[in-house]
Amino acid sequence: MREGIHPAYGPVVFRDRAADYAFLTRSTMTSEKTIEWEDGRTYPVVDVEISDVSHPFYTGTARVLDTAGRVERFERRYGKKG
Repeated sequence: MREGIHPAYGPVVFRDRAADYAFLTRSTMTSEKTIEWEDGRTYPVVDVEISDVSHPFYTGTARVLDTAGRVERFERRYGKKG
């Protein structure tokens, strides 16, 4: 790889504020905010809105939309064509 063209790649903490969950991984993202991790070291922290802990698909709270019901409701409101 060529020197000087790639972003810095290092440890970063991603924190899901909605679920009060954080995990340490490696990334090219950086932040001015820092957090002291369980190992006693300080890492940059990136706040995210949704992670696998709070996303409805992964938590099992996702709703399945009834497509046929939506079509029928549309036809009732606006009438069938024809």
